[in-house]
Amino acid sequence: MGCKDLHFVRFTISAPEESINTDGIHIGRSSGIKVLDSNIKTGDDCVSLGDGCSDITVERVTCGPGHGISVGSLGKYEKEDPVTGVTVRNCTITGTMNGVRIKTWPDSFEGIVSNMHFEDIIMNNVGNPVLIDQAYCPWNQCNAKVPSKVKISGVTFKNIKDSRELLQLQLQCKLVCSSGFPCQGVEIADIDLTYTRKEAAAAVSQCSNVEPKISGKMNPPACSSPVTTIP
Repeated sequence: MGCKDLHFVRFTISAPEESINTDGIHIGRSSGIKVLDSNIKTGDDCVSLGDGCSDITVERVTCGPGHGISVGSLGKYEKEDPVTGVTVRNCTITGTMNGVRIKTWPDSFEGIVSNMHFEDIIMNNVGNPVLIDQAYCPWNQCNAKVPSKVKISGVTFKNIKDSRELLQLQLQCKLVCSSGFPCQGVEIADIDLTYTRKEAAAAVSQCSNVEPKISGKMNPPACSSPVTTIP
């Protein structure tokens, strides 16, 4: 918290997969932070970013097991500072609950997330590879009927690949934005999320309250389940 221009290079962090609330590296209200060339195994997020983060780089990190690399959760507390200027690049994520995600609470306080870039990422057997979740409510102790007030804009998911063996129907790319403040400026490009077993169910993607700009190869097709937007 409150750090500037701090670099984590060639770190190794390990915690049991079943351990609770064991983020590998949590960054909050800091700027100019780099996490580079590191190996993180944990029971929660490999890297998590709280409010007030700016100019953050996560690059060449190997993550897993754990919950992936996360921005948030945000909006739970009043007067949270904006999160802006985050780049996650050239990472490998294996056997995690999620891949790369942004998460905000419903019925939240106001907040801002902008200028997020997730690119050139390899995943293996990841539960939710690409995720924006503005209805994040892990213990069902919030009013999910009231939309999040965190505004998300300028988000890019590019060149992300995942292969997996799971057979059940999976939401591989899930962009669930706030009905009160739909996401703006979201781009997805060259997303290839495939199963290695022929008998696996087809993967699908879902978009709610967002109209992403789509380019390049998309597998599964972007927003292949019904799209809902607020006029």
